[in-house]
Amino acid sequence: MKGRIHSIETLGLNDGPGIRFVVFFQGCKLRCAYCHNPDTWNLNEGKEVTPEELLQKALRFKHYFDRSGGGITCSGGDPLLQPEFLIKFLKLCKEHGLHTAIDTAGFGLGNYEEILKYTDLAILDVKHVNRKGYKELVRGDINEFKKFAEDLKKSNVNLWIRHVVVPGITDGDNHLKQLKSLIDEFENVEKVELLPYHTLGVNKYETMGIPYRLQGIKPMCREKIKKMEDRFVSV
Repeated sequence: MKGRIHSIETLGLNDGPGIRFVVFFQGCKLRCAYCHNPDTWNLNEGKEVTPEELLQKALRFKHYFDRSGGGITCSGGDPLLQPEFLIKFLKLCKEHGLHTAIDTAGFGLGNYEEILKYTDLAILDVKHVNRKGYKELVRGDINEFKKFAEDLKKSNVNLWIRHVVVPGITDGDNHLKQLKSLIDEFENVEKVELLPYHTLGVNKYETMGIPYRLQGIKPMCREKIKKMEDRFVSV
């Protein structure tokens, strides 16, 4: 069995607790207007690798995981688009005592219950709060997100929530209230992160000849994000 990966970050600090071996899976169903890695979209690109090969690369850093409380994070793209490969890799990680996390928007091909059996932490990227927002901002159907969310609610997997704040689109008071209501449906939520919209990936769109749909929208400053997080606690 082989899967396709885009890249690996060997000593990641942002995608889960401790020091992480972050595997960026190739392929994504969504077309987020603010995506900074459009080169991960095409499932047929990237590098082929077996779960065993990937595990051996990860085990080189096990002493870092053990000392920091870290582990493996499967990100993307979206790892849910390669379910059989993902399950096999997660199983191998658990057999070797590694903490596992998946970083996903919840858009995959099913088999979610099996995936979550071998997952210690889910980092869920909530793109929007309603059908119209999902369609316009990320070209996705919110019902697909809900299918994964339902299986996630049934599991005992710990959860981090992430949400990108785009000026004029996902930064309003009513939007935040709806986001809070959505998050309250989940148990085991350990952390909620509001991520500021940025334009660091725009040059990739130019290189790939893809129109950038948020042209003209300025990055969200971190000071405003902090104020929003303060408001978020109270909404």
